[in-house]
Amino acid sequence: MCRPALALLIISLLTGCSSTPDQPSPLDAYSHWAEPEQNTTEAHEIALLYEARRWGNPDSLAQDPVDIASQLAAPINHAYINVIGTGQNEALRSLATKLWMIDNAEHTLDLTYYIFKYDQAGKALLGALCHAVERGVDIRIMVDSLGSMHFTHQPMLALQTCAENAGYIKDREGRSLPQKARVQFVIINSLMSKRSWSNRRSHDKLIIKDGHFAGKDMVMTGGRNISLDYYGIDAQGNPDPDSFRDLEIVLRSRTDAHKSEEFTIGDISSFYYSLLFLHEGNRPRTPMPDPVSYKPGRAPSYDRYQPLRTSLREAYAAIRSIPALQPLYAGVKTSLEQDYLASNARLAHDLINLTSTDVVTSADEIKASNANSIEGILDEALKQIEQARGDPGKLYVVSPYLFIPRYKNKRGEVTRDGAADTLAALEKYPNTEIHIITNSVLTSDNFFTQSVIDMDTAPRLLLDSTSYAAWLDAEHNPALTESALWRKLIDHPRIHIYQTGTLDADLIGGNTVFGKLHAKFLFTDLFGFVGTSNFDYRSRLYNSEMGFYFDSPEVIKALQKEFDFLKSQSLRWGTPEWLEMRQKIIQAGGMKGYSTKQQRLLYKTMKGTGLIWLF
Repeated sequence: MCRPALALLIISLLTGCSSTPDQPSPLDAYSHWAEPEQNTTEAHEIALLYEARRWGNPDSLAQDPVDIASQLAAPINHAYINVIGTGQNEALRSLATKLWMIDNAEHTLDLTYYIFKYDQAGKALLGALCHAVERGVDIRIMVDSLGSMHFTHQPMLALQTCAENAGYIKDREGRSLPQKARVQFVIINSLMSKRSWSNRRSHDKLIIKDGHFAGKDMVMTGGRNISLDYYGIDAQGNPDPDSFRDLEIVLRSRTDAHKSEEFTIGDISSFYYSLLFLHEGNRPRTPMPDPVSYKPGRAPSYDRYQPLRTSLREAYAAIRSIPALQPLYAGVKTSLEQDYLASNARLAHDLINLTSTDVVTSADEIKASNANSIEGILDEALKQIEQARGDPGKLYVVSPYLFIPRYKNKRGEVTRDGAADTLAALEKYPNTEIHIITNSVLTSDNFFTQSVIDMDTAPRLLLDSTSYAAWLDAEHNPALTESALWRKLIDHPRIHIYQTGTLDADLIGGNTVFGKLHAKFLFTDLFGFVGTSNFDYRSRLYNSEMGFYFDSPEVIKALQKEFDFLKSQSLRWGTPEWLEMRQKIIQAGGMKGYSTKQQRLLYKTMKGTGLIWLF
């Protein structure tokens, strides 16, 4: 008999079973997830969970995981949320929180990151995971095949061999069960997979602790990858002010609600992870046994990985010994108990991007077919606000690579023009305002996307057609940029576009280091979103992206504080100070100076060749 119990959709995926045998449907399996049979023991439920967490060959799946993820609308959960902000100390707190989550996991850990570098930070996390599997924590970990490109992934394979000394998994009360913990490592859209989807990336950054154990679950997502570049320190633990400025949220189920909820925030996040884990383009990697000691009938030996396992443990110990990190690590538990803000939360994702076709000419249709679309939920939320009070209000957006979409169908007809839609909304709603913070040529790490921001995103929103053409023609044009019309256009009363960095930057003779903006969040006075999407074309069309919407006034207040801090260290697009900063970057030379000077050529080349869709 097929029994979808303990919220285990994956059993249905692997076996093709359904709770409604007459018309098998993943929707039916999902709706009956939390209905275990009578007299089912907790040990049996955890055994089912253990089996459901196993990677499955795509040929064994009865349903396409991406289709499942797109059809099933994620519920609204009650959650506690904590914001980990953009400051340098906050970046280190992010690393401390990840380590704490791993060190305090009791049952399961799931991690997926676009970039997972094997530097001191990456090795430290792997060292912590090695300790975790030896305690009996079952681990799944995924990296993107391009973002984390590596010829061998030896550190990850060494982590898997830690399972040689794995502890037994445990029930909620800490009693050992017969199954031993594992480490399963999967490369997302591996080029070695026979079903790899070329040019499709998993841009997700997600760690889930004890996802299916209500009250113990923690979920962390946002913009930070696994690399020292994101945590404000160098390899020796010294401050690095030039690191990425990013933002994350940590969520956990609310003790006052999880007993009445069918699925907790941990459940929903784990469901999403499992569906991504089983994507047909993925490929598992496993360590190779020592060839000399291998003989038929004898257990394989993995002694070759022992030195690397030792280095992972040493990296973990070294990171934990950093004086600045120690109080932050010690404060995670207190933060869990005191600093979390109650909210409703809903998972949003664009997993469908991994397998969709005709992504440019069918962009709106693809979004509409995804019940959890990040942009779709945003559009619907703004409509509901408009209907309730007659005006969507103010929208605040922070993104390192923000593009304003403009799509055409196969006949070449414009089906969506984000700039025109925005200007029409401002005309219709007199109280609506848009406030944007993005990178400048000073702080961006991507010259191609920055050229789109400066030659497309901002001018399409602010300039008239004649001024736009003149701006695309030349950088230095006093007749344009010193005119009264230019000042009027760029000083739009309801569109405010700021770019990080000021004239005090160290790169142009000042003494301030601004780092690189990498945070991705948005909010109104009624709701907000934190996630992984940059809202550029690649994020909208090609990447798997995810995040959470929420409605807590306190969380929105925390994001407003982050926005105001970033704004205080930014210049408004088109102002004399902004133009002067660009000129100083060009005069300083180097790669930033050259790329700034060539922005127009970069933009026109990308647009003319169609490469713009890939950024």
